[in-house]
Amino acid sequence: MKSDRKSEAADRGNGTGDPGGPTGFDTLDHRLIHALQLDGRAPFSRIAAVLGVSDQTVARRYTRHRTHGTLKVLGLPNAQALGEVQWLVRVQCTPDAAVAVAEALARRPDTSWVSLMSGGTEISAVCRAVSSDHSDVLLLQKLPRTPSVIGVTAHCQLHQFYGGPQGLISKSGALTDEQIARLSPPPPDPAAAPVTLTDADRRLFDVLARDGRTPLAELAAATGWSPTTVRRRFAELRANGVLYYDVDYDLRQFGYGVMVALWLSVEPARLAAAGEAMAAHPEVAYACATTGPNNLFASVLCRDVGAVYTYLTTRVAALPGVRSMESAPRIRHIKGPGPLFSAGHAAPGRRR
Repeated sequence: MKSDRKSEAADRGNGTGDPGGPTGFDTLDHRLIHALQLDGRAPFSRIAAVLGVSDQTVARRYTRHRTHGTLKVLGLPNAQALGEVQWLVRVQCTPDAAVAVAEALARRPDTSWVSLMSGGTEISAVCRAVSSDHSDVLLLQKLPRTPSVIGVTAHCQLHQFYGGPQGLISKSGALTDEQIARLSPPPPDPAAAPVTLTDADRRLFDVLARDGRTPLAELAAATGWSPTTVRRRFAELRANGVLYYDVDYDLRQFGYGVMVALWLSVEPARLAAAGEAMAAHPEVAYACATTGPNNLFASVLCRDVGAVYTYLTTRVAALPGVRSMESAPRIRHIKGPGPLFSAGHAAPGRRR
C-alpha cells in the first residue's frame, strides 16, 4: 500500500503534470510514447529509470491508455529492408462508392495507410509488392471491378526521407538527447546478411502488428518456436533493420486536428535538398520521393486549417525548387500501418 501511494505521487510529480482523466495525455505520457517509439518492447523498468519515475507508474500509464484505445505499440516489417516495392495509390471514385472501395482496399493484407480524402471522392493508400515484377498484378487485383472507380494513379516510392521508425513524436522534444541515447537500440548492422522471411516469421509479424508487446510465451505459441528462439530471432530481425516499432496514438491528445497530403513537383536537381528540408519540418509525419510529375510526397499534421495555411505559405514556400503543389485533406482514416480492426476494436487516430 505504501509503495502504491509513492507511485501515485510519482505519477503526479517530477514535472509530469496531471494525468488529465482516463485518456488525457500529459508530459509523462509524451515521454512514454517517445520511449516506446524508440523501442516498443523496452521493459517498463528501463523506461522508468530513464524517465525518473517508478516502474508501477509507467506500467499504469501504459495499461490505462492501451485499455482505452488511445495508445498501442506495433511491431512492423520494414519494406525497404525486405526489398519490397511500395506504391502510393490514388483512387478517384463516385461519392456513393468511395467508402466501400476504401474498405475493400483496407481489408487487403498488402495495403496500409488507407484514407478517404478530398471530400470523399478520392482514396489514398500504400500498396506493397515483393518486387517490381509483381507491381502490375498487385494494383490490378486490389481494386474492385466497378464503374464507380473512375480513375487510378500509382506512384512508386523511390526514397523515404522521413517515416517508418521515425515517428512524429520524435520531433516533439519530449525526451532529451541523453534520454534518447539511453533508450535507442543499436542501429541496424549494414553488414548483416539479407533476411528472407519464413512462414514462422510471418506468423510472428502477424501477432506483433496487433500488439508489439505481446508476451514471449504467446509469440512462441504462434510461431512454434521456443522462447529462446523467439528472442534470438528478435535480435536478428532488429540487427537487419527488418523489424521496427511504431506507436499508434490518438492525435487529438496532441492537439492535431487536420491531416493534409501534399504532392509537390520539384526540380530534379533540387529534389534531395527539398525532401531533406521537408523531413525536418515538425509538421511532417512522412515524406518520400516518388515517380510521376509530382515527385515529392508528404503527410502533414496541423492543429487546424489556419495552421495548414501558415505552413504552406512559410515552410513549404521556402523549399528549394518547388514548381507546383497539390494538397488534399483527409476526411476519414480507415487503416494505418497494421491490420484492419473491426468497429468494436478501432485503432487510435494516426499521425500520417
